[in-house]
Amino acid sequence: MTHTIRRTFWVTGLLITGLWWWADATDWATVANWLGWRSLFMQYSGVMAMVAMTMAMVLAARPVVLEPWLGGLDKMYRLHKWLGIAALVVSVLHWLGAQGPKWLIGWGLLTRPARGPRPPPPDAVLAQFFQGQRGLAEGVGEWAFYGAVVLIVLALLKRFPYRYFFKTHRLLAVAYLALVWHSAVLMQWAYWFTPLGVLMALGMAAGTAAAIRVLTRRVAVQRQVVGEVAALRPYEAAGVLAMDIRLRGRWPGHESGQFAFLTLHEDEGPHPYTIASAWADDGRITFVIKGLGDYTRTLPDRVRVGDVVKVEGPYGRFNFQGSCPRQIWVGAGIGVTPFIARMQALAKAPDGRAVDLFHPTSALDEAALARMQEDADAAGVRLHVLWSQRDGRLNAQRLTEAVPQWREAEVWFCGPAAFGRQLRQDLEAMGLPPGRFHQELFEMR
Repeated sequence: MTHTIRRTFWVTGLLITGLWWWADATDWATVANWLGWRSLFMQYSGVMAMVAMTMAMVLAARPVVLEPWLGGLDKMYRLHKWLGIAALVVSVLHWLGAQGPKWLIGWGLLTRPARGPRPPPPDAVLAQFFQGQRGLAEGVGEWAFYGAVVLIVLALLKRFPYRYFFKTHRLLAVAYLALVWHSAVLMQWAYWFTPLGVLMALGMAAGTAAAIRVLTRRVAVQRQVVGEVAALRPYEAAGVLAMDIRLRGRWPGHESGQFAFLTLHEDEGPHPYTIASAWADDGRITFVIKGLGDYTRTLPDRVRVGDVVKVEGPYGRFNFQGSCPRQIWVGAGIGVTPFIARMQALAKAPDGRAVDLFHPTSALDEAALARMQEDADAAGVRLHVLWSQRDGRLNAQRLTEAVPQWREAEVWFCGPAAFGRQLRQDLEAMGLPPGRFHQELFEMR
């Protein structure tokens, strides 16, 4: 599915470029000086930056209707990140296109060419209104750009604490609304009467609605359920905490491999965790949380049975669906959680597939492994535990030797992204058909 979001990213860029080329009526052969080329660049870069920001804003509202098309919310957030980076790069180029010539003229390195006669103002009242707002729109856009750059850079810094990221990232919706006004006023009036203009109008309307939902904290409210902590099971050797949640509201149910946003403390905000239990229609779900950051390491001391929590979801398409008679699962470290839920589901409703689960881990907890082995035995899954200090690292060679029928299988991977990429590349180089390696991209920023 990474191919899908990569294709979406590049096809969108090419489509918008083609629509802009069609919409712009400039005869390039008549562009006599750098000022004309600058005008073309400003229009093109402005359109491209606004499309990237609009798509990113729509995805920020977590539209589940797009999950089947983009492979799940984890893939949608990866696309959201790419779009944010693209918007940052193109916006910086757009800003340099606006400011750079002024600097060069001021330094005496560039001469301002004489402007030709201005085109007559359009007859439309709205067009005349926009023309009168150009100065204000330029100023608003410049300051919104500065704010957006700071917020996007902070979002990309992994060392920036999540609790602050959660609060500051919402402010991008304010910058986006300001840039909608900037773009609506400064985009060439003639563009609005082309397919590009129609697409921009619809997109900015959808982006505005998404921004308002973000600012009013109405994102996915219909998918949120209040619950309470029913039980806690710490596995200290592995550094994880298993947490059973009893839901008070109506939960729609979930498939094995899906995840949800769990809010344990309002000041920290919602964190995404894979659901580590099969749905039994009993109002209970389980999360297994590893202490990887400043916040998650404190959970054993901060969370108590009876605490009120909020669960939002379910999300994701890591659902083990496929046509192959065999599956190979790789759950590296805490990435084993979706496979725990799947084993519980298979224990109740076997699907007839032969399954091998590889669990490479750097922390060995006998109690956790014993529980996992019970789930594997009940589901008819062959469990391979590789403790790195004892068994070394898992690689494609070891995996294929352990499962001689690997060419008949699909591979489902959850764990560190770099490990997954390397494993996929090696298996495909050995003959695994493309499209048979499924990887959860569990990075929300």
